[in-house]
Amino acid sequence: MDEPSWALLALALAVVLALTAVVLWLSVTEASAVEGGFDGHTGQTGEGARSGHGREARGSRRRRPPRSAFAAEDRDATGVRRAAIVVNPTKFTDVAAVREQVTQACREHGWAEPRWLETTVDDPGLGQARQAVEEGVELVCALGGDGTVRTVGSALAGTGVPMGLLPAGTGNLLARNLGLPHDDLQRALDTALTGRNARIDSCRMTLTRPTTQELLERVADEDDPSENVDLSDATDYPSPGARPPTEEHTFLVMAGLGFDAEVMAGAPEQLKRRVGWAAYLVSGARHMRGPQFIVDVTMDDGTRLRRRVRSVVVGNVGRLQGGMVLLPDARSDDGVMDAVLLSPQGVVGWGAVVARLATRRRRGHQRVDFYRCQEISVSSTKPVELQLDGDTLGEVSAMTVTVAPGSLVVRLPA
Repeated sequence: MDEPSWALLALALAVVLALTAVVLWLSVTEASAVEGGFDGHTGQTGEGARSGHGREARGSRRRRPPRSAFAAEDRDATGVRRAAIVVNPTKFTDVAAVREQVTQACREHGWAEPRWLETTVDDPGLGQARQAVEEGVELVCALGGDGTVRTVGSALAGTGVPMGLLPAGTGNLLARNLGLPHDDLQRALDTALTGRNARIDSCRMTLTRPTTQELLERVADEDDPSENVDLSDATDYPSPGARPPTEEHTFLVMAGLGFDAEVMAGAPEQLKRRVGWAAYLVSGARHMRGPQFIVDVTMDDGTRLRRRVRSVVVGNVGRLQGGMVLLPDARSDDGVMDAVLLSPQGVVGWGAVVARLATRRRRGHQRVDFYRCQEISVSSTKPVELQLDGDTLGEVSAMTVTVAPGSLVVRLPA
């Protein structure tokens, strides 16, 4: 066989680089750490990450009335407002310096010393955020990456307690889509402490895990890369004919089934520690030629379809890094979700997908299909990797996503 031409190699490289914009925000581990600021970061945890899947705890949660502003009666015994900071400490090399910066900002804006709650591997923010609500704070800030923001938002959705975004990740997609500071801690603090309240949507997902037999068949499939398959993802039915067990999750940005999740799960940990986000180039190139899978899709407007796809993305917002717009019509507060089905074949097919997304054309295409809905169900003919707001959740066989309009209060610039 003749060696590939330089033109073909250049095309392949260009496509891989373009795809980096799509998967960069999904980073799980970054290469460097912040030293008292927002210059770089290390590590990421998030509710629902692969280790144990972090199922959301169920039970009663204290509900608070919606707030358009902070009322005097909501303040502590001294009459001073108090915020809680749910922080992912793995994002910083000098946590004490960051804490001092946050505390100083609170004092300057007339707030009490903040409640400082650090995430852990076992609890990446859900319990801490719920604890803050129970303690009656007026504001809960998520200081971490997209995973931390998702976890804190999951706990606050439906409570009326506002969330301040203090982005400390690579993507910071929710902050970017809301027009919030995403690379300056001081500006982010100013917005959280002096801004106004606004309601946005959240998305609630019910997912179904594959059985052990389905995962074993996936591993044995020589035509489908299966290095990411983890048999612990399996959930076998309790008895023949029984309904399969399900898991409940919440996300704020996007959920991805297929290629994007595979790229994140397949990036070597050692390489990520050494070169950071560039490790996803390696993983992206390896998975680009991965096989498509068949999905059955139903939506609340009666739409039913069967497609052979490489990726399915459902989003609450649509803008990625680098100015790329994956979901052109997506808005955080419109009460509707947007979905895209990507069906490329090979490098040339991916090139067409990237070109399609770059031009922001909304009409249907044989490789890119856009939809809008309030509920969507997707079932796959084989187990497929899933990610929520950058956290990989392992293999799933089906998912149903429903929008919860206006369920989360966030702080925006005044």
